[in-house]
Amino acid sequence: MKKHIPRTRLKEDEYELIEQYRGLKNAADTVDVHLSWVKLVWLKTKAVSALITNPTYKSPQERFIDIDFTSIIKKHIKPLKYTPTAIKSKYLFDRLVYADVHTGMTPNENGFSLYGGKWNERELIKSAEKMVRLVLEEKKSNTLYIDDLGDLMDGWDGETVRKGHKLPQNMDNEKAFDTALKFKLYILDALCDKYEKIVCRNICNDNHSGSFGYVVNSAIKNISDVKYCNVETFNQRKFMDVYTHDNHSFILTHGKDSKALKFGFKPHLDKKSENKIDNFIKHNKVGDKIEFSKGDSHQMIFDDATSDTFGYYNYPALSPSSEWVQTNFQKGKRGFVFFNFRKDRKSTHPYFF
Repeated sequence: MKKHIPRTRLKEDEYELIEQYRGLKNAADTVDVHLSWVKLVWLKTKAVSALITNPTYKSPQERFIDIDFTSIIKKHIKPLKYTPTAIKSKYLFDRLVYADVHTGMTPNENGFSLYGGKWNERELIKSAEKMVRLVLEEKKSNTLYIDDLGDLMDGWDGETVRKGHKLPQNMDNEKAFDTALKFKLYILDALCDKYEKIVCRNICNDNHSGSFGYVVNSAIKNISDVKYCNVETFNQRKFMDVYTHDNHSFILTHGKDSKALKFGFKPHLDKKSENKIDNFIKHNKVGDKIEFSKGDSHQMIFDDATSDTFGYYNYPALSPSSEWVQTNFQKGKRGFVFFNFRKDRKSTHPYFF
């Protein structure tokens, strides 16, 4: 007996198509696939052999473009119940900045790198624990900005997003995704009730993680939008973008992008880069106290003197040096930086592991 499909569950044109192509529907049902997912059907019987095109087919882009991920996540994640702590303070906001997490990287692939080191899930979570501890020790305001300056992921399938650059890694794509997700959620779980407002900005245009970084940060955004009542997340796909709090403005970039810049912004400000940043400031009408914040160089170099317009800040990598960096440069220091901002000044708290 043919399966009856009530008209009330289908649009009129869908009903007519299914009635006209009943064989396609039966074939899709047999393999438990929705009819619109089937592009072609090869019909073979003793009497006929024919390739049939499905007029109801929709491409993956057409199928998934309207999916409401937030409503799906709500079925699996319960919002946390908490009351954010408020304090009386002269400070406008706090800011936590880290860069170059390189989830999945191995600094000692064969045991013979110059300085060794581990960079697995446990080491990453231990780093998150120390970040949280410093933030709580030095907290001075009711608002926290968390800026991730890119290269959250080391690469995809053992290569950077640009391809052609092989990378020694200690995780497959799936494990790296889970680890980065756990790392970021740990930080938010620990801090969500300590601030009235938390704003996360994640750079997703960089030379190592690229689209993989965006996928992880998109998952973080969809989860945090449901889980936390006071957390906002912005995933930056522009190579450079800016945000402002009161009279403080921050231009964020990784330093290299996912396609074009082979060398990118250097650790020390040169005239070419200064002109590029000045043009960006004029075009975007950026305010008074301006910091240009970048990662990529894996060094902490804060320059408030070369430019009269902005400060040029390189941030250290959270990850240890890769074997390639150990061989070609030096061991280096890994860390992060935490700030407390008032209207006319700031306190800086660098942390090195």
